[in-house]
Amino acid sequence: MGRAALSDLRGHFLLRDDVAFLNHGSFGACPRPVFARYQELQRELENEPVDFLHPDRTLGDRLGEARARLAAFLGADRDEIVFVPNATQGLNVVARSLRLEPGDEVLTTDHEYGAMDRMWRFLCAKQGARYVRQTLPLPLEDPAEVVEAVWKGVTDRTRVLFLSHITSPSGLVLPVAELVSRARERGILTMVDGAHVPGQVDCNLHDLGVDFWSGNCHKWLMAPKGAAALYVRKDMQPRIEPLIVSWGWESDHPGPSRFVDQLEWTGTRDFSSYLTVPAAIDFFQEHDWPKVRRSCHELLLEARAALLEVVDLPPLCPPEPWLAQMAALPLPEALDGEEVGRALREDFLVEIPVTEFAGRHWLRVSIQGYNNQQDVSRLVTAVGQLIG
Repeated sequence: MGRAALSDLRGHFLLRDDVAFLNHGSFGACPRPVFARYQELQRELENEPVDFLHPDRTLGDRLGEARARLAAFLGADRDEIVFVPNATQGLNVVARSLRLEPGDEVLTTDHEYGAMDRMWRFLCAKQGARYVRQTLPLPLEDPAEVVEAVWKGVTDRTRVLFLSHITSPSGLVLPVAELVSRARERGILTMVDGAHVPGQVDCNLHDLGVDFWSGNCHKWLMAPKGAAALYVRKDMQPRIEPLIVSWGWESDHPGPSRFVDQLEWTGTRDFSSYLTVPAAIDFFQEHDWPKVRRSCHELLLEARAALLEVVDLPPLCPPEPWLAQMAALPLPEALDGEEVGRALREDFLVEIPVTEFAGRHWLRVSIQGYNNQQDVSRLVTAVGQLIG
């Protein structure tokens, strides 16, 4: 699939034509046919709310079917998956279920999502545990160096290894498989933030061997907002407690999984986004999205090369094996990151986030199937003018 084909995909999305939307990583965009299915389900809900919502009528079966489709897509079993509104909530379910003792340690990197840093600092402070953030060596070269840099933080008190598969501030694809394998051999619980994984990189949770994982469907899989998955390996499910105790805690009609019973039904809400996930998978498959991803990757590398020339700064890493459809580009230290973000958004109509890590500001570029060379050119021109 070439650039022309990427341009043809733009018509499948509802995005404004006047904005260069290079921020799919934050909230994503839902294709028209997927959004139409979402609205169809919402109308069905309003036509007969009890039929739609009552867990003992059709909702339980429909959620089970949707979970089965998603589980197959992620390389898991149906009842190892439960829907949650977002990866942050899914990871909170796990983190709040773990019983850390004073002096226990949670090991991670300095490239984690800010909400997760806050979650662990909050929980560790309550339980007297330590949140240990290992600094990744920059620039990144050999993935083995990252594995060793993280592993140096392991001690006899390390109880949890928490990693992003794809980092939020820097867009890096981390070598999580090797680290998960080492941790399991050491008896350390493994927990992966897969917020950016579904739809952006291939994922088989059974092969990964992780204990706990949560990822968003409303980002790169392009489902409606508020659809994500929490995966807990079967033998780890007895450790999990629901954030919200509701009917599933002492279910009168227990299903095949206590884990699903306790977490799936927490009260009245619109389940339409969950039930739309199969339509998102259908769109993904009908449009040969792995091929689209490769074209997006190529366009990302072109954008990265052009921006690095404009900023005249060294890259964070070589393209392989670190990048998929997102990349962080350094901004000159003399520039005010917040002002750059405001100017790009308001003056140039370029939607792109400015992130901060390793002591400086970065532009995080996301390339999805609706992006084209014109979007990239507008960004490069705007950054050149701001630097100039």
